[in-house]
Amino acid sequence: MTQKQELIRILENSRAQMTAHLQEIDRNRKIYPLWTVREILAHLSGWDDAIIAFLQSIQAGKEPATPAARGMDVYNAETVATREGLSYDHIYREYLQTRENLLQLIRQMPEEQVTQAYTLPWGGSGSLEDIVKIFGPHEIEHAQDVAKLLVPPK
Repeated sequence: MTQKQELIRILENSRAQMTAHLQEIDRNRKIYPLWTVREILAHLSGWDDAIIAFLQSIQAGKEPATPAARGMDVYNAETVATREGLSYDHIYREYLQTRENLLQLIRQMPEEQVTQAYTLPWGGSGSLEDIVKIFGPHEIEHAQDVAKLLVPPK
């Protein structure tokens, strides 16, 4: 398995774990003090957007932007806020589509660029491999938090 195939596997796996429970839970249920399932999906789509922009910059031979340079919490709040007026169904479709777009960009990427260092969306230097190894497990953490709410209390 190539490194690129491994990254695709990680992202497909994390998405499968998250989507496995979305039909079972009330979409308006609070998962965290300020976020429902809707906000989690908006948050995850926002990070897919950042990674898509990162890859598009690399493909264009440009320096990637740093949309999260002011910090992860600020970026998270902004990505959720920009989707505030959108319906759950719209956010859910976007959540699925942004991941498909991201996977397609990874498939098109030359293998040698997967581990090459670039400016990360939050600043600093790192590779696509670094990004995926952060955000794949991060999405799984959210999926586990959603799954915990499906278990009846003892």
